[in-house]
Amino acid sequence: MTVKALYDYEFPSADRAELFGEDQLVYVHWRGNPLFCSAACFRVPRAMTFGDFLAGMVEPWAASDPDFDPARMRDWELFDAAAEFDTGTTLADLGIGHKALLTFTA
Repeated sequence: MTVKALYDYEFPSADRAELFGEDQLVYVHWRGNPLFCSAACFRVPRAMTFGDFLAGMVEPWAASDPDFDPARMRDWELFDAAAEFDTGTTLADLGIGHKALLTFTA
């Protein structure tokens, strides 16, 4: 639903990319898991590899579900498009930018 302001709105976003320096925000959602009703947000360096991102951020978060098995993570999507990610490639090189949404099933 769009909102129409009754005045000029001239306040910059508090989470805009230039405030994070070499870091960025990345959202991750585990589709179909009732324990995680929404995406988690992680502040990570753009130069972090996808493998380090998984091991250091996503897997510890997902492990709060006792049924989580990292080997079963599949069907990755970047926003709404299917994606394959090389674990040795940086987030920036994979096209995962500031406030990107990654989703997976397990």
